Amino acid sequence: MKAISTKTTKGIRIGTRLKCIDNTGAKELEVISVRGFKGTRRRTPQAGVGQVVICAVKKGNQKIMHEIVKAAIVRQKMPYRRPNGSHIKFNDNAAILLDDKLDPRGKDIKGVVAKESVERFTTIGKISKIII
Repeated sequence: MKAISTKTTKGIRIGTRLKCIDNTGAKELEVISVRGFKGTRRRTPQAGVGQVVICAVKKGNQKIMHEIVKAAIVRQKMPYRRPNGSHIKFNDNAAILLDDKLDPRGKDIKGVVAKESVERFTTIGKISKIII
């Protein structure tokens, strides 16, 4: 994983439902934990755009249902600031599934992907159609 140019506001916590926007068969994911989170006592783990989370598949095909998977967050509802001074937010929280090498499991991404997630995972940028 590479570093990203912005310090994004972390708008995704444990228990958040994410929309899965790739073609792996999963429709809805629930965040179980945040990979690499080092917090303090009684602080809920949080994640933002471009971070990896561990999720449980809640809706989707029977083959992938109830699996524990890694996912990269590509959109979040909570606004965050970019280095040029602009603020950006999306209509929903979305993620795509990753394999053990942190490459996308699907071959196609439906919808918009944030620029910060493409900076960190270049393979996501290769298969996405719209990058904002």
